[in-house]
Amino acid sequence: MRYENTLAAARSLDAQDPLRHFREQFIFPKHTQTEGLTETEGLTSSKTLSTEVRYLCGNSLGLQPKTVRQALLDELDQWAEHGVEGHFRGKLPWMHYHKFLTAQTARLVGALPHEVVVMNTLTVNLHLMMASFYRPTPTRYKIVMEAGAFPSDQYAMESQVRWHGLDPEKAIVEVAPRAGEDILRTEDIVQIIEKEGDSLALVMFGGVNYYTGQFYDLEKIATTGHRVGAKVGFDLAHTAGNLPLRLHDWGPDFAVWCSYKYLNSGPGGPSGAFIHERHANNPDLPRFAGWWGHDESERFKMKKGFRPMQGAEGWQLSNAQIFSFAAHKASLDIFDAAGIDNLRAKSLQLTAFLEQVLMEADGGRNLFKIITPLDPAQRGCQLSLLTDDRGKALFDFLASNGVMADWREPNVIRFAPVPLYNSFEDVFILGEKIKAFGRK
Repeated sequence: MRYENTLAAARSLDAQDPLRHFREQFIFPKHTQTEGLTETEGLTSSKTLSTEVRYLCGNSLGLQPKTVRQALLDELDQWAEHGVEGHFRGKLPWMHYHKFLTAQTARLVGALPHEVVVMNTLTVNLHLMMASFYRPTPTRYKIVMEAGAFPSDQYAMESQVRWHGLDPEKAIVEVAPRAGEDILRTEDIVQIIEKEGDSLALVMFGGVNYYTGQFYDLEKIATTGHRVGAKVGFDLAHTAGNLPLRLHDWGPDFAVWCSYKYLNSGPGGPSGAFIHERHANNPDLPRFAGWWGHDESERFKMKKGFRPMQGAEGWQLSNAQIFSFAAHKASLDIFDAAGIDNLRAKSLQLTAFLEQVLMEADGGRNLFKIITPLDPAQRGCQLSLLTDDRGKALFDFLASNGVMADWREPNVIRFAPVPLYNSFEDVFILGEKIKAFGRK
């Protein structure tokens, strides 16, 4: 579909958007600039304007929901009024706070309620899952992962392999794009998994690659990994809240994700974890245990002998980080109201419009090329631009003109038109700023 690339057309699309009112539920940073220099009676004056930033980096840190402030104040009041008894009193007793996030989380990632839990932070959860699901043997010890995965995943894999006394150079198999290509082909991922076969202990993939924005075929990856006898895990840091997920149906053994990107829960926000129900009631599965994962009916008897809660809750270590959980719940409430399938429908339109606007703004000058798949089924709401030596200057120009995007070394600009709070007008304005840079 081709869009009319005018301000009037963009505003018309926004007026027709059934999700447009959600934009009002978020706080946008301000951009201040001085303009309109005038000279009157020999005196020079200027006007300072403060406008909302065109925020296109929700794939890095989501905007703050307006409801977060009151959610945090409510927990401060709970603490002030009840002290330690806040664990058991009030509207949302701290003792059970993680449970207040369960149903919403399950709906968001396509899981059964007992398959998910919110706890810890992303890489902590990744290590906890690998303690359970990466169990190398002398013959089955390798990990298949994407080349160029986010460093946290790379470091986690390296350290887990070394923990078991293995050499990462031999134990980690990376799947890279073909020569001259930017994205992975699903058939190449499948081929390498099948080739490693009996030597493969774990298939560990991101859902969306942070750099290119490619959304992988997670169902096929999980099916192929299990067919050769490996365990399968996913890092969904750039996927949760971005695309509809069907984790229970797709069948990975585990998945983890953060909440501060598309899920708008603030810097350092809590992580989510998924453990498929086939592992839910297996107390013999190795794991690192903590007090909060112990059978809650006996938790306060303080006895020796760990007995895990059923389901994903059995992997908890400590009681909830209440303030970050409260911020997370405020955002999950908004996602529940909007619906992830509705958000995906808008995302497809908004990202397609962004693709068209970017190409028209470049106008054949070859400032950049889009390295995110052009197939909408293989991407979420992120487009990554591979730039030439003018890339950083373009990024800085956009920032100085009220467009906030994301720079990734050595030469990629990432734009993410988030359907919860971005508009077609935001995308149009971005295109106009790129055109202005090209005229410099």
